Amino acid sequence: MTPEKIFELSSTVAMIGWLVLILASPFWFKAPRFIIGIAVALLAITYTWLILSTFKPSDMNSFGTLEGVMTLFTNKTMVTGGWVHYLAFDLFIGCWIVNNARKHGINHWITVPSLFFTFMLGPLGWLSYILLRTAVTKSYFAEN
Repeated sequence: MTPEKIFELSSTVAMIGWLVLILASPFWFKAPRFIIGIAVALLAITYTWLILSTFKPSDMNSFGTLEGVMTLFTNKTMVTGGWVHYLAFDLFIGCWIVNNARKHGINHWITVPSLFFTFMLGPLGWLSYILLRTAVTKSYFAEN
């Protein structure tokens, strides 16, 4: 399968996961578990396969410099692996946000902007949720 096709399929899996997470979570309590168990797992398996099929032990040295990372990302398979890495972790964090908001009694619908930003901008979305949770619970160090 080509990197382009893997990119397309992985993006579709992630999008379905995000839609289920955002739209079904208020009604289906196990939605985050389902998403982690299926969508995130599929993305993690895909990532592992991409990296193991391309990455060489000597590539480890490339992570020490920006130039080295840029060289790794001249390979389409490595870029696709990087993309799938983002998709998997962002979706996992989205599931964490939904579960954590439930734990703290935060209305699902007010977390949707944080979920959107997590989907689009990863850490910015997580940070926006932490700020929201802090405002609601009056404690930055609310139990996770």
